[in-house]
Amino acid sequence: MTKSVVLWDFDGTLAFRDGRWRGCLVEALDEVVPGHGVVAADVAPGLRDGFPWHRPESGHPELSAPDAWWGALQPLFVKAYVGAGVEARLAALAASRVRARYLDASRWAVFPDAVSALEELAAAGWLHVVVSNHVPELDGLLRDLGLGRHFAAVVNSSLVGWEKPHRRIFEVALDRAGSPGRVWMVGDNPVADVAGAQALGIPAILVGPGQDDGLRPAVRRILDGDVAGDGDGDSPPASATGRGLPEISPEGL
Repeated sequence: MTKSVVLWDFDGTLAFRDGRWRGCLVEALDEVVPGHGVVAADVAPGLRDGFPWHRPESGHPELSAPDAWWGALQPLFVKAYVGAGVEARLAALAASRVRARYLDASRWAVFPDAVSALEELAAAGWLHVVVSNHVPELDGLLRDLGLGRHFAAVVNSSLVGWEKPHRRIFEVALDRAGSPGRVWMVGDNPVADVAGAQALGIPAILVGPGQDDGLRPAVRRILDGDVAGDGDGDSPPASATGRGLPEISPEGL
């Protein structure tokens, strides 16, 4: 029997973090300087460049250990804080707390239709694999959110050393999926998810704005085998992600 696999993006497709990265930095600063007055918009400019996924053309195998990955981001967090007017010593202290805050599963929420979509496709014989530009602890986060049991494998850029849309991370995903005969990619970013997958000949579905029924169109297309697409959000404007999230960012700036 031909193996059938769906490759799933995680952040912005299956779940999201309240406040995203910018909100996380504010929460970490709350622990260090209560009443600081810094808001998410103040730290956002400092986060627009410097994550590994901002340079997808370059691999980073040297960051495949979790401590190395987070350590490489500390200067970025400090820069964002200092740019928001935080004193350097306090910025460094707050930056050291971002990791724990980001991994707090209570700050994450699974989209209401995610589990039903996964279960419906699984019942039809489809296996699921996560392919995500994310933090090293993604496996644990999936488990804490109750999603881990739905996936046969998790291909995480921080551990693989390549970011979407680079072809290497998709090749790793296909290999771990057992070189499936049928495969789809579902994600919320037109470049990282859709263009990256299509470059390897993988049909991709963009979860786009204006789709009130969430993942339902994606499930329908996969079950119907509609590789050509029917216009259901294949090319949404680049200013917004699916489910009304504020802007395109594969990792939730």
